Amino acid sequence: MTRLKIRHITRYSYASRVGLSYNEARMSPLTDAQQVVLESTLEVSPNLAVISVYRDYWGTRVTAFDMTVPHDYLEVDARATVEVHRLERPAEDVAAWELLGTEAVLNDFSDWLPQSQLSDPGPEVRDAVAGFRGLGNPNDAAHAVFGWLRNTMEYVPGVTAVHFNAEDAWRERRGVCQDLAHVGIGALRSLGIPARYVSGYIHPRPDAAVGETVAGQSHAWLEWWDGEWHSWDPTNHKPAGDFHVSVARGRDYRDVTPLKGIQTGGGASTLAVSVEITRLA
Repeated sequence: MTRLKIRHITRYSYASRVGLSYNEARMSPLTDAQQVVLESTLEVSPNLAVISVYRDYWGTRVTAFDMTVPHDYLEVDARATVEVHRLERPAEDVAAWELLGTEAVLNDFSDWLPQSQLSDPGPEVRDAVAGFRGLGNPNDAAHAVFGWLRNTMEYVPGVTAVHFNAEDAWRERRGVCQDLAHVGIGALRSLGIPARYVSGYIHPRPDAAVGETVAGQSHAWLEWWDGEWHSWDPTNHKPAGDFHVSVARGRDYRDVTPLKGIQTGGGASTLAVSVEITRLA
């Protein structure tokens, strides 16, 4: 178990004034079976926004805010304290391949089986992993996908862009956590294994002292279903653990974008993002 305090600041500075803007932030963790949110706040500056909060289709907490007065910057300051107690249990009652093809499973997991625009890995990846369908069960196939992904793609920042899909990232054979998650999800879905995209934060230094604040990271990993949901972090080649804090789940990055919106005016903008994480216990 860990207790983590997170502060995530996103600031846009505009070359000229923005007349008005409409925005959504998905930056607030939720309590679930593996983490408990002890405290969570989100502040918007300038403090003239009209703010509302709701849960979206995927269950994510969304802070929607409209800024209807002229402004030359926009800053979102999200803070949370979360107690994480993840336990990745060994697979026990693993679903058989036959179960994944039943009408009930296809209906229940209809959000997590079809490829999305960002997850479709293309024919080369589909061909590369097709043989894993011949393994004993979906759990074996999933771990074969993760081993294959580890051996064929490399974590390298700056090679891909946020709009890249899984096929684009695979073409480069390199990418960031978002790209690795998309390729993994696309490969799993191509085998008929339900998979979903998870966004959140990761504390990058498990050896950091309690009370020490470090530069944290926004992060992405995946979850897949083989009778129950499991997590996997393709960047770090292991299940999500007590240093992972989940914020949102969706079909791909577009469902969980931390901050997005539309605006009038503004011209060019400068983006500054910082994430600080302090281990409290």
